[in-house]
Amino acid sequence: MLFQVRMDVHMPHDLPQEEAADILAREKAYSQALQDSGTWRHIWRIAGQYANVSIFDVKDNAELHAVLTGLPLFKFMTIKVTPLLRHPSSIREDDT
Repeated sequence: MLFQVRMDVHMPHDLPQEEAADILAREKAYSQALQDSGTWRHIWRIAGQYANVSIFDVKDNAELHAVLTGLPLFKFMTIKVTPLLRHPSSIREDDT
């Protein structure tokens, strides 16, 4: 199943710099591993915001939930999930 996920990050300004750097390093490694596996298909930064729009390809809602709650930045995020399905007018047969 494909999902569009918008993630807005709200890191506390008083978070110690070392802790923030550690969280960001773990977030990058986790997200890149998910991209390598094909689970996290696309990621786009939203200009001027600490936010992104991403496309995830997972088995079901439960898998998406596990992936998102595994994000090191999860506790600092507001997340909006939109399930996607192939449009009948799409010319791309291989993107389901």
